[in-house]
Amino acid sequence: MIEFLRAVKGRAYPRVIGALREPSWMLWDTFLPLLSLSAYVFVYRSLHAPREFEGFVILGGIMTAYWLNVLWGMASQFYWEKETGNLQYYIMAPASLESILAGMALGGMFGTTTRAIGILLLGTWLFKVDMSVTNPYLLLLIFVICLAAMYAMGMMFSSLFLLWGREAWVTSSLFEEPIYFLSGQNFPVKALGPYLSMAASIIPLTLGLDAMRQLIFPSSIKFALMDPYLELIFLSILTIVYLFLAKVFLRKMENIGKTKGTILTRWL
Repeated sequence: MIEFLRAVKGRAYPRVIGALREPSWMLWDTFLPLLSLSAYVFVYRSLHAPREFEGFVILGGIMTAYWLNVLWGMASQFYWEKETGNLQYYIMAPASLESILAGMALGGMFGTTTRAIGILLLGTWLFKVDMSVTNPYLLLLIFVICLAAMYAMGMMFSSLFLLWGREAWVTSSLFEEPIYFLSGQNFPVKALGPYLSMAASIIPLTLGLDAMRQLIFPSSIKFALMDPYLELIFLSILTIVYLFLAKVFLRKMENIGKTKGTILTRWL
């Protein structure tokens, strides 16, 4: 356990320090996404949609920042490490690959959280979004479990992207826009219909957004997919499932690297 925590700290440290050394990145990473969110807000206003929809957009932008960090800072990580020649050192190191990815996740979460707070403050102030939290403890718990499930999915993808043998940025781009759509980033996911919305529930972001919107905007319950307590249970199950699959795929990748000296694209 001590080695695990030391490895987590060692991999989180450079990402935290890197974010602090380049404060200009935080500025642009907050301002530019806010521009795209503003477009959706003005569209809803022009259509005279319920005011809750403007809050949906702001909350969706906050959680999307975490999803992008999962996709580009976690899922693609081993590919970039292979390109820079560091992957073999991670495989040979006494620390587990899970601890290395966990440290990367925590370090990336620091910078992402600062951007998310910036989007929240600026978005609610500019567009006068009225938020009324009904159950702050449940909201916090769902937020944490949702992040855990998302980063567990990213941990699983980190080995899959590498083992598939495709360039990571191509695969990451492939997963980016469909997740925006299926998670209901800017609209209630219930609008997709019962079958597609339930299928999209395998994405933690979908359930997390739906549950948090109900707890922050009580009048939006009529747009909800299911009860937030039920979504919390499903998010917990997804976290366990993705962590298990991540461990299986990481062990597979590690065994291939140690026994054959290379990461093969055809491994199944």
